[in-house]
Amino acid sequence: MLTKRDGPRDWTRRSAITGLALFSVRAGGAAAAATSLVVASKSDTEGALTGAMIALVLERLNLPVLRRLGLGPTLIVRNSLLSGEISIYPEYTGNGAFFSGTENDPIWKSPQGAYDTIRRLDAARGLTWLTRAPANNTWLIAVNGALARREHLTTMTDFAGAVRRGLIRLAASTEFVESAAALPAFEAAYGFSLPLVRIISLPGGDTSVTARAAAQGISGVNAGMVYGTDGALSALDLSVMSDPLAAQIVYEVAPVIREADLARHPEIAPALARVFTHLDAETLRRLNARITVDGAVAEAVAARYLSENGLLP
Repeated sequence: MLTKRDGPRDWTRRSAITGLALFSVRAGGAAAAATSLVVASKSDTEGALTGAMIALVLERLNLPVLRRLGLGPTLIVRNSLLSGEISIYPEYTGNGAFFSGTENDPIWKSPQGAYDTIRRLDAARGLTWLTRAPANNTWLIAVNGALARREHLTTMTDFAGAVRRGLIRLAASTEFVESAAALPAFEAAYGFSLPLVRIISLPGGDTSVTARAAAQGISGVNAGMVYGTDGALSALDLSVMSDPLAAQIVYEVAPVIREADLARHPEIAPALARVFTHLDAETLRRLNARITVDGAVAEAVAARYLSENGLLP
């Protein structure tokens, strides 16, 4: 899921804003944007999927919609929402930790706590967080399926034991390895230390690369950094290690809309709630796989899912 938080899960979350990207929002018809609800998303698979769902639901409500899907990384889209250049987009609760500079606050590791906190903080900015999906797209570690079955690895506690036995070689982004909120948080919570010689550190955050390395044993790798709702996990026969001690920040996706737009169109909230409450982790993995594995177009996948499940108003 690009990665879902951004490039990930990389600090596509913390990427710098560029004038060119902001210009792309303004271009293409200021007059149209003034009379339409501008639906945007980040430049990743899950963003395109959930952004398309939002646009399709709003259109079914007979509201004028202007699409800006794939607009850019987190901070470009976020600042476009704050400035009023877009009306709504799907965002992750855990990114509130970075928006507010409170990454070390344990509240972000609680699903309800993270949601309530960012809702409160953003209400003061004129933004409303609508109903969130019950799927955590956080950083996780996936292990080669054959190794996981042989060694009975299902949780990060099991993974820690495998590290101590010298069984693990991990592929991950430099950010994942170095950020206190990522691998070091796992190590602290589960009492292990993965030597740097057992890590292949990549400059980017593309989990399709790290997952494939773990699945195929590239350069001896048998574990990879992934996101919780990545679409290729099942297809690659990877076993995702659960995080029972909640070492990671929670990233649940929800539509975020400007308060003024919601006040004009209050019917948006219940219509989108019907959609997002159904988006559990397994559902998002399956839908993301149709895009990343099968090559389907995100909007077509979104439309088919909403239609088949009776989720359009």
